[in-house]
Amino acid sequence: MPMKRPSDPPAVERRRWHELARLLDPDIDPAALRLMEEMRLVAQSLRRMAKSSLVASGLSYAQYRILMSLLLARHFDEHDQLNPSEISQLQGTSRNTISALIRSLENDGLIERRLDQSDRRRFNISLTPAGHELVKRHARHHTAIIGHCFGALSDSEQTTLSRLLRKLGEASRRLEHEHQPHDPAGEAPASAEAS
Repeated sequence: MPMKRPSDPPAVERRRWHELARLLDPDIDPAALRLMEEMRLVAQSLRRMAKSSLVASGLSYAQYRILMSLLLARHFDEHDQLNPSEISQLQGTSRNTISALIRSLENDGLIERRLDQSDRRRFNISLTPAGHELVKRHARHHTAIIGHCFGALSDSEQTTLSRLLRKLGEASRRLEHEHQPHDPAGEAPASAEAS
């Protein structure tokens, strides 16, 4: 006889995942599972808000991140341009992916390429006036969303959350490094490409 579907499928699904995790590892801390699930749900919600706020701009999140990197360079570095290798490194994404994104942004008139005057084999990327205006407008909207979301916490709660997230981040990076496969030749593996 088929099981009747409950009225709250997400809650049931979470409970089933927790039960499965306990079957796989009876020593797992249920509080850790709950915290991981809560973090995932908040991160998922923030990501959805960020992506939906981009809809009107016509940008993908990856394109927006490139434009933001160029905006940061324009405001805080001595130059207002970056080369594709710098963008790739900042984004944690492969050069091929960055090249495709640069082409699409250039075709849309949001960035421009210029030959590097010190090395004519390379070129640099900068924002066009249209790209500058678009990313500034979206950044204002994006930061307003972030402000509203984190405004649910008091200043003290934000400070505590920030401290706890840094601590958790350090622990997860340590674990990631400890569990990362190593090349027998002694070289660390290439980092995974960001999505």
